[in-house]
Amino acid sequence: MVEEKTLSSRVLFQGRAVKLRLDTVLTGEGRRTTREVVEHADCIAVVAVDAGDNVLLVNQFRQAVGKSLLEIPAGGIDDGEDAATAVIRETREETGLRPGKVVRLGGFYSAPGYATEYLYLYLATDLVPDPLSAEDTAGIEVVKVPLAQITDLVASGKIEDSKSIAGLLAYLEYRRTRRV
Repeated sequence: MVEEKTLSSRVLFQGRAVKLRLDTVLTGEGRRTTREVVEHADCIAVVAVDAGDNVLLVNQFRQAVGKSLLEIPAGGIDDGEDAATAVIRETREETGLRPGKVVRLGGFYSAPGYATEYLYLYLATDLVPDPLSAEDTAGIEVVKVPLAQITDLVASGKIEDSKSIAGLLAYLEYRRTRRV
């Protein structure tokens, strides 16, 4: 594996959620080129499953793509907060339910070709009503989907965001290998 060497790095934009930088690199072949990198803090993604074997998805408008998407709950990790605590908080904020049990399923980079964001993937179960309000969750609609319909929703393109597809497929494999 040939790595690139960073020769210089310059911040082009610093926003509330992201930073854009331009890195000048030397490739493994000795060629000098640039890489645009979006820096974003690590986040959590949650496959929340209720006692009836329904997966709780959220339907919300996404400005970047100009439409509503059906997704697994996800969000940022607050300063000083560990990922498992963020899972509980975000699940409460987005679904109104508190998980009694959280299990780490793995993790992944959201878009490693240009972004630094890493998503910690968790399973949340033993859900009980315990809403927590947050200012950015007002337009979220919770959708209960029977587990048996998940692969059809992914295959048909009705679920089209990468974290949801990766998270749901990882959960299905988790169930299969653990005979849940």
